[in-house]
Amino acid sequence: MQAQVLHAWGDALAYETVPTPAPGRGEVLIRVEACGVGLTVLNYMNGNMDRRPELLPRIPGHEFVGTVAEVGPEVHTPRAGDRVMAYFYLACGHCDYCRLAHEPLCRNLRGNVGVVTNGGYAEYAVLPAFNCLPVPERLSAIEATAVIDAIATPLHVNRRAGIGPSDLVMVVGAAGGVGIHMVQMSRLFGATVVAVDVDAAKLAVTRELGAAAAIDFTAPDAREALRAVAPSGVTAAIDLVGKRETLAFCLDALDRRGRLVMLTTFAGATLEASPRQFVRDEVSILGSRYASRWEVSHAATLVAEGKIKPIVSEIVPLARVGEINAKLRARTLLGRGAVTC
Repeated sequence: MQAQVLHAWGDALAYETVPTPAPGRGEVLIRVEACGVGLTVLNYMNGNMDRRPELLPRIPGHEFVGTVAEVGPEVHTPRAGDRVMAYFYLACGHCDYCRLAHEPLCRNLRGNVGVVTNGGYAEYAVLPAFNCLPVPERLSAIEATAVIDAIATPLHVNRRAGIGPSDLVMVVGAAGGVGIHMVQMSRLFGATVVAVDVDAAKLAVTRELGAAAAIDFTAPDAREALRAVAPSGVTAAIDLVGKRETLAFCLDALDRRGRLVMLTTFAGATLEASPRQFVRDEVSILGSRYASRWEVSHAATLVAEGKIKPIVSEIVPLARVGEINAKLRARTLLGRGAVTC
């Protein structure tokens, strides 16, 4: 089969012919239809997630969708011919957190699809049956690639932060792959949303998708612009960038009892926070780690019902995935990208 293979940490992939894998016990072989492309893949390729030498060579790609071509021993579901999407975390399914549907916190987590196992930048991929989730009939493969991470993650964040109709939510990184769906999800939860990003054209799209205001983070008057739409501050700030500057911006923007939600895990990133602010204003900082299998499936239902619109602005054949990676690095990609196999 054809695949994009990472041989060394960095942005370079080799498009080459590799053996088609076979499913083992409890596994299925999937004929990949499409795979999403986002910053998480680039972060992994650059060694920001794990640099153990035994992880290379590797076929990246965790947001893949396809049809079950073959099942291994002891697999009862899914069956050959079923359309499935990949669940990112290789959880055990048996520990207390997995039984509570908190699979990202699995006590026996083996790692991530496309990081410790080969992913979907290939014509075929093997997954544990546990990691195969059904794709609603009304969803195309491209739409489903956005569900797996870029839409399921916002669902988890909004549930975790308790977002509701009384909330004024600020999304920093609002035009990115996760952010553009975070805007929509917070609106679906009933909140008023302020979008923060750096490109005027992309910010305009966030307004089209429901943001009540859009602010250029690099503008000299960014803080004044925020105060104009949120004089008392925002009740929740969701930071998808994870830089010292954006985290400080979020903390400064919080109203009393405001919540800051952080999703990024860049090494060396720090946050300066005053205990006085935490006590005086009863603000909270929350970490959020991916989504449960139930949340991924429910996110797919929301898309199938037309409540969330997947934004996949670039679709290329697998051989040309480097074109999307280049746009991600340049931060010119709106929403998500995808490759077809």
